[in-house]
Amino acid sequence: MQTIDNYNFSGKKAIVRVDFNVPLNKETFEVTDDTRIRGALPTIHKILNDGGSAIIMSHLGRPKEGPEKKFSLHHVISKLEEHLPGVTVKFADDCIGEKTLDQKKSLAQGEILLLENLRFYKEETKGDPDFASKLADGVDCYVNDAFGTAHRAHASTTIIAQYFDAGNKMFGFLINKELIAMDTVLNKSQNPFTAIMGGAKVSDKIQVIENLLPRIDNLIIGGGMTYTFIKAQGGKIGNSLCEEDKLDLALKILKKADKNKVKVYIPTDAVNADKFDAEANTNISKTKETPDGWMGLDIGPDTMNTFTEVIKNSRTILWNGPMGVFEMEKFAVGTSTVAKALSEATSNGAYTLIGGGDSVAAINKNGLADKVSYVSTGGGAMLEYMEGKELPGIKAIRE
Repeated sequence: MQTIDNYNFSGKKAIVRVDFNVPLNKETFEVTDDTRIRGALPTIHKILNDGGSAIIMSHLGRPKEGPEKKFSLHHVISKLEEHLPGVTVKFADDCIGEKTLDQKKSLAQGEILLLENLRFYKEETKGDPDFASKLADGVDCYVNDAFGTAHRAHASTTIIAQYFDAGNKMFGFLINKELIAMDTVLNKSQNPFTAIMGGAKVSDKIQVIENLLPRIDNLIIGGGMTYTFIKAQGGKIGNSLCEEDKLDLALKILKKADKNKVKVYIPTDAVNADKFDAEANTNISKTKETPDGWMGLDIGPDTMNTFTEVIKNSRTILWNGPMGVFEMEKFAVGTSTVAKALSEATSNGAYTLIGGGDSVAAINKNGLADKVSYVSTGGGAMLEYMEGKELPGIKAIRE
């Protein structure tokens, strides 16, 4: 398999699939978080420094019917240029077509051409071979550096690879880092190994949990899924979120964990709200004794102390999903506490991998991105990889 380290881009036109699906200010369309743009920079620098030219393609948002101004990748140019001093990023107002092909062909060494949003065409998400071949026209090699979409068999992430031989298709530096980080956790973990699973639903995480149980020592549960476990064990949960049809599944997980000698930590106390609102009234109770009319929206102080202790005593930690309703300040304390504990564990020599939107947001909000081992750019892709699935975008390069 070709690697980007060993490839010489001199005189080559490389088409690079990146993940520039970044958040934009709704009024001015300015990029509000450039993490994903920064993640693609090492690959772009390598191509330009070798004397190659880069044709960059990505999706942005979920446009329904063709082009929409709010989803135009033109909005990311200024932020990209900010990170590439002295480089002018050219823009193609379409991702395929004769005009775009001419722009590709006329691109000189050291230049960048950013293509318009791939998802302005339904053929992208359908994995259409003809659309993929048009993307491949006029270039010499293909680089996939979009881990966040590697679990999708889309035209630009998977199908396009078939138009390049093994010596001219490769992963970018970002995907390489992602794979190394996940393989470290899955195959080279040191004990104690703790998995922290948060979020709303048990059903979203069941396959990851089942794949991890034979590998881990501790399983920390947080977020809304807490209450499916609590109710399954006979607890009183008030108006808290619960997957009524997954109570047996929760008990099955606990039984399987016990069989694998995995210690499961479920929140024992919680910060409750009288309504799902940032300004709601709050109280604290045991999770199994939630008052009628109240709902648990964050872990409580006793749980924070317990989780912090487990995390600090771990050598490998995987975190996916918040401990509470992180987007509301009143209910963000538990998630931020976990983020800080992960930072401390890392400084003590633990390997820490964080993935998933809210977990990553918590790490960034607390200024701790450089205080943990690795922050993944792909929530869904990371989960599927952790489930043991073969991702189409990864397979397409490796075959």
